[in-house]
Amino acid sequence: MIILKKIFYVLINKYFLTTVAFVAWMVFFDSNNLLTRNKLQAKLDSLYQAKQYYLQEIRKDSALSHGLMNDSAQLEKFARERYLMKKDNEDLFLIVDTTEDPHQ
Repeated sequence: MIILKKIFYVLINKYFLTTVAFVAWMVFFDSNNLLTRNKLQAKLDSLYQAKQYYLQEIRKDSALSHGLMNDSAQLEKFARERYLMKKDNEDLFLIVDTTEDPHQ
């Protein structure tokens, strides 16, 4: 019984109640509450992943651009594959596969 009275006095203590109210306010009602912070952290993580992806793509495209500027054979291969360019005395046949791939 004495233990219950001690617990009761601690629970109705104004400092304890103020601390509990402050923590509840900060966790649930404040503009920087935990839910908002979790959402912002998730968005920050996704933006960081996007940044890493774009930096990797920039490195890849820079290497491709450097290769195209310095090697005429690679430039010709790139133009033929990507833009279907051809020489004047050539015929170009484009084969399009319309069957679906069963592995996708």
